Amino acid sequence: MRVTIENLEFEYGLGRFRLCIPDLQIEAGTRMAFVGPSGSGKTTLLRLLAGIVTPQSGTVTVGEVPVNELADAGRRAFRIRHIGFVFQDFRLVDHLDVRENILLPYRLNDALPVYDSIESQVKQQAERLDLADKLDSPVDELSQGEQQRVAICRALLPRPELLLADEPTGNLDPKNKDRILDQLFQQTESAEATLVMVTHDHALLDRFDRVIDFTKFHKPETTNE
Repeated sequence: MRVTIENLEFEYGLGRFRLCIPDLQIEAGTRMAFVGPSGSGKTTLLRLLAGIVTPQSGTVTVGEVPVNELADAGRRAFRIRHIGFVFQDFRLVDHLDVRENILLPYRLNDALPVYDSIESQVKQQAERLDLADKLDSPVDELSQGEQQRVAICRALLPRPELLLADEPTGNLDPKNKDRILDQLFQQTESAEATLVMVTHDHALLDRFDRVIDFTKFHKPETTNE
């Protein structure tokens, strides 16, 4: 899924943070990494691409849809059908087991219909990430690395056309880090999907098609001096 950003301006905190992107195009199927210091706007742009927040001006077009022009309900439905999001803080529901956390998008919005083979797809996805024996476990009994893998399973299950991943390897040991990246690449490639990933791990960057440094997009805090 192709992404086009034009004349985007996003600001919060009474001018304390401004993200300005005159033009950015991400071709369908691209594996792109966002790098830059904390606070430079990497996660903010992922949220803008997903329609979780909207810019003050400019357009964010995903596929053929100007996401920022949709109403709240339209953005939610579009996101759940077409976009997978791996949040840095996982966004898991503690009182649900692993299986139900992976299935959560299907429970939240009927824009993503439940199909007959969904249970077998959950098992296959869990097996790929070494979680098959954890499906009935409460997520609050898992390690951070296991919770991160649950979040990745949940994002991948609907086979999204655009996958947004915020530090998906941040809590993983080197062996699992490479394995998770392999899974993200393999599954986005098989679905002909676009991958946009935030990372601070520069050792991973050679594996991406494009790398964007956010230093050039973030505008410093404004002052009256």
